[in-house]
Amino acid sequence: MSLTILFMPESAYGPTNNCIGIGDILRKRGHRVVFAAEASWKGKLAALGFEEDLVDLAPPSEEEQDAGQFWKDFIRDTAPEYRKSTLEQLETVTKPIWDALIDGAKYCEPQLKAIIERVQPDVIVEDNVITFPALLTAGKPFVRIVSCNPLEVRGEGVAPVFSGLPADDRSEWDAFNAEYDRTHREIWTAFNEWVVEQGARPLPDLDFIHEGDLNLYVFPEIADYTDARPLGDSWHRLDSSVRETEGGFELPASLAGQEGPLVYFSLGSLGSADVALMQRVIDVLATTPYRFIVSMGPLHEEIKLADNMWGAEFVPQTKIIPLVDLVITHGGNNTTTEALHFGKPMILLPLFWDQYDNAQRVHELGYGVRLATYTFSDEELTGALERLLGDTALRERLAAAGEEIRGRDGLRRAADLIERAGA
Repeated sequence: MSLTILFMPESAYGPTNNCIGIGDILRKRGHRVVFAAEASWKGKLAALGFEEDLVDLAPPSEEEQDAGQFWKDFIRDTAPEYRKSTLEQLETVTKPIWDALIDGAKYCEPQLKAIIERVQPDVIVEDNVITFPALLTAGKPFVRIVSCNPLEVRGEGVAPVFSGLPADDRSEWDAFNAEYDRTHREIWTAFNEWVVEQGARPLPDLDFIHEGDLNLYVFPEIADYTDARPLGDSWHRLDSSVRETEGGFELPASLAGQEGPLVYFSLGSLGSADVALMQRVIDVLATTPYRFIVSMGPLHEEIKLADNMWGAEFVPQTKIIPLVDLVITHGGNNTTTEALHFGKPMILLPLFWDQYDNAQRVHELGYGVRLATYTFSDEELTGALERLLGDTALRERLAAAGEEIRGRDGLRRAADLIERAGA
């Protein structure tokens, strides 16, 4: 039976790309797939074969916006705050992000109701961190996707989300939780009251999103927290969710003609807007005997690459990671899970949100090295590169894990579960 499936992803590239990957499988199976994405994605989703019925999260700009431009601007403007600890960021980064998300949810609520009336979906899928009441009150099966680190689903046995604190040392957990309560209690209370006014059920305490009828999360079993925080029967892990919509990639001649290990460097579509940080990392990498592919991001014209590098504003990440020996990343969930999907060790330079949690998890499990993003020494970065590239046992272990992750085919597992929810 053909279903009409409505996807509403967060406007950032990570959640949107995740939904594109799952939606593409469903579309190829004959289902009607509609994206209620943010308006700056206009044309980009239709080009992939999806229907678009887009929303504005704020009054429309008179100028045409790049996809996800709102969050690129936000990250650029708050970049100085990323030098602070995760505890300090709760007030100066995390809370302002929630404030912006809440404003967007309130602004687009009537638009979403109109979209649901037009589209008449059989199942609604949201990949975001905040509740949109219209998606819950439509009377249709509601699927929640967590494409951030799964600490987003809280529990007493795991470190606080956004903290980047170690799993085996609880000494700072209580202080972090107390500061989260202090900085977020007021905005959560007001948002919860608004959510209830829209006809949705109350939110869980200090959470900004409800559980779904079906809940999916993207994180490999080898890095998961389920032993410390078991999840209910409605939760299903996707070991990975790697889209198949990107074009091919051929190693540029400038790199193919050189020797040495090949490394991929990306701070994501948002982190790459910090040009000073990008250039600092690039300048250190330039001193090494390795080759680098660099995802340069929206301000690519301001970044200068070295002779042992090739880069572009956008690169087909899912086609590049299989070719490289190591990934240097900000720790975004897409890049982290894709690196594990292809069995690659990582160096992690987290900036904000769940990136610290991913960086800590990879580090404490021994699958990579977490560095202090703004204060690492040249020797720490070059030493981590040399150590990880030279660790044959680790690379063999990760390669075997990657083969197992790929065999679980999270993309089609997600499509199967969504189909079942809408049947």
